[in-house]
Amino acid sequence: MRYQIRHALVQYGADTILKDVNFEIRDNEKIAVVGRNGCGKTTLLKLIHGDIQMNNLDSDETCGITMAGKQQIGFLHQISFPQGETTVKEEIKKVFSPIFACETRMKEIEQELQASQDKGLLHEYDELQKRMEALRGYTWQQDMEIMFQKFGFDLKDLERPIGSFSGGQQTKVAFIKLLLSRPDIMLLDEPTNHLDLPTIEWLEGYLKSYDRSVVIVSHDRMFLDRIIDVTYEIEYHHIRRYPGNYSAFMEQKKAALAKQEKDYEAQQKEIQRLTEWIEKWKNTPSKVAATRSKRMAIEHMVKIEKPRRFDTRAFHALFQPRIESYTEVVTAKKLSIGYDTELSKVSFTLRKGDRLAIIGENGIGKSTLLKTLTGAVKSLGGMFSFGPNVEWGYFDQQAAVADHVNPEQTVLENFWEEYPKLVREQVRGALGSFLFSGEDVEKKMGQLSGGERVRLALCKMFQTRPNLLILDEPTNHMDIVGKEALEQMLGAFSGTVLFVSHDRYFIRQIATGILEFEQGEVTQYPYPYEEYLHEKEKRQALTRGVEASGGGARQQGKGAGDKAVSAKNSPTISDVFDKKTYYSPGKIKSRLTRQKEKYEGQLAESEQRVAELKLQMLDPALASDYEKLMELQTQLDAEEQNQESLLERLVETETALEELE
Repeated sequence: MRYQIRHALVQYGADTILKDVNFEIRDNEKIAVVGRNGCGKTTLLKLIHGDIQMNNLDSDETCGITMAGKQQIGFLHQISFPQGETTVKEEIKKVFSPIFACETRMKEIEQELQASQDKGLLHEYDELQKRMEALRGYTWQQDMEIMFQKFGFDLKDLERPIGSFSGGQQTKVAFIKLLLSRPDIMLLDEPTNHLDLPTIEWLEGYLKSYDRSVVIVSHDRMFLDRIIDVTYEIEYHHIRRYPGNYSAFMEQKKAALAKQEKDYEAQQKEIQRLTEWIEKWKNTPSKVAATRSKRMAIEHMVKIEKPRRFDTRAFHALFQPRIESYTEVVTAKKLSIGYDTELSKVSFTLRKGDRLAIIGENGIGKSTLLKTLTGAVKSLGGMFSFGPNVEWGYFDQQAAVADHVNPEQTVLENFWEEYPKLVREQVRGALGSFLFSGEDVEKKMGQLSGGERVRLALCKMFQTRPNLLILDEPTNHMDIVGKEALEQMLGAFSGTVLFVSHDRYFIRQIATGILEFEQGEVTQYPYPYEEYLHEKEKRQALTRGVEASGGGARQQGKGAGDKAVSAKNSPTISDVFDKKTYYSPGKIKSRLTRQKEKYEGQLAESEQRVAELKLQMLDPALASDYEKLMELQTQLDAEEQNQESLLERLVETETALEELE
């Protein structure tokens, strides 16, 4: 047990945030904390980190916090750095101060050992070397540079002053520092904010293999599903532990609720039966004892609490377009987008009923494309056009949460200002559909959270009843229930949707097609997200096979890639080798055959190494040598992963050979 909270009470003034909280971090668990916005998730992280204290009475010995030894706890804060003139490199290097202290002492000992072979110094030097290895002290610069680039920075940015970066970029630097510090317990509050898909996918792998504990607050359901071992849910001020990832938690919660409902109904029927019997016979002298017995049976029952439904209060606006568009909704041909210089050149077709997701790294033009289509940014070349009867509505997540509105204006006044012709009942009805009901409509704009501002902006946009929704990161700042409500709304929408998102779960639920920005190229895939992933994997596998076959084939593979926009089926080997003047089928077949034999040989060697490693792990002499066993297990895992990679390449090569024949 690394860390434990017992029966904690947390209050802010007279408001109870968390009540009777029992929370544990065991070994190297990866833990998710989920719940509605404002339920106390961040409060729990602050309690773990020691930023706030419990409100229990000092005399209450049943509560408390215990740790196994000294645990280093790291917390990702949304912060800015006070010393703005410090370079990023110098800021990050602060993490490695224990390493530099070891290096300094090791150099001192080396000097001292020139004059004396003191065994105490030799022992200290040996311990320092072990500590350097544990701290990854011999690779700190390499680790820093790799991680810095993984978060989307250039190495030259290391020399820039930290104050020259935006708030989001500074948060990334703080995240890098936290990861490099390798705390025993890592606390992450919405870690995927400001990250693009490639960085999120890399972070998933890093955290999954992290050899210490991680506690994550996140609304990214796929991120949680791929990392988490345990899920804690906060609901109605209480917290409950569920084994498994987010999807497993949801299944368990549904099953537990169904059982509680069944048990509650059965108990209520039994209480009603006993009560009716008592009422019928209570005045009959011969039934006095039996009546008393049944009354005691009711009193001694362990009452089952009436189940409260999921806390699923979410906006519920159901709307349809004012008019229908024609089949062709948007057409873009070699549309050059950017500000002063071109970011990307885009060609795509959006048809009625499509829900096209725009994905890719940050900074390559996704949001710029939406701004170009809506007229906020001028195109640099090419063309685009809307089809007949297209009425679009645009949601800009940055504008939605910006502070450009009058902070003293109420939600009701802000909405009414945009739609002055509506009567009060219509305004309140529209706002009520997005959770602004009762006194909420009198809330000041300056008091709204990011999620509330997003809801208000969506409410305004939907009021126009457009047939084309253009959405830029609509799920940012939303909790999971809000995302699910928006998914249901868009799923029932009969119009067309074009949206940018980094939320893969949301994309998987909504998208009928993908527009991918990648390495200076933009490709349209007419598939839902899962099929897109499969199709992309097939194309990458085919490209690897072609590249292994020689330069001529590579040139042909590149030409075939241009068919991705209009392709309805996955490319075959004939698509790649369709210009016969550039290659010899016999030579390509020979190369692929040699490649197949090479992979078969490497696979046999790998299987032999796996067998040897497993044999070593069975050695009785190593039964208590934990470090050696861990080292062998790491080697075994790596070799088995290598086998999977070899098998995948072997199958790709065999498939290419079959298609060629």
